[in-house]
Amino acid sequence: MLDEAFKHAKQKTVGLKQTQRALEKGHVRRVYMAKDAEAHVRRPVLEWCNNHNVECIEVPTMKELGRACGIEIGTAVAALLND
Repeated sequence: MLDEAFKHAKQKTVGLKQTQRALEKGHVRRVYMAKDAEAHVRRPVLEWCNNHNVECIEVPTMKELGRACGIEIGTAVAALLND
């Protein structure tokens, strides 16, 4: 389930590419990942989070994550950035 901190955050990423760039730069506080995203999308992000001690929260569906991000389509990954 998404927390209120993410829904109201001003600094966040939406989508795999934006999130991967932010992860590489060390700007991510927490990652949100849809359980129904494809394995080849989930695996590298989960590994990165585990190796760098970044919290990863699973969200039931891509559609739910997309809606929380304020977009009309689903998204596999989103992140809350450091302040």
